[in-house]
Amino acid sequence: MSDHTTHPPTTMTKDDKAYWSANVRIITICLIIWAIVSFGFGIILRPLISWIGIGGTDLGFWFAQQGSILVFLALIFFYAWRMNRLDRQYGVEEE
Repeated sequence: MSDHTTHPPTTMTKDDKAYWSANVRIITICLIIWAIVSFGFGIILRPLISWIGIGGTDLGFWFAQQGSILVFLALIFFYAWRMNRLDRQYGVEEE
């Protein structure tokens, strides 16, 4: 039995590389936004934004407790929407 029957070919076309490059770029952008919001505003920059009040507390506390979760949920919906567009662009959408 030849080896190619048990392992699929690993060559990628130019479109495959472009698709995965775009996918990784979207993931990277989402992770950077998430890190800035959760670690940046909620922890590191909290003293700088603590003078801004929101919902009876300071903005840094709000980001640490609620804002980062809401931004994370928004990023999930953005990623799903953007990937659906990318899938249609490269002809790999689900039916």
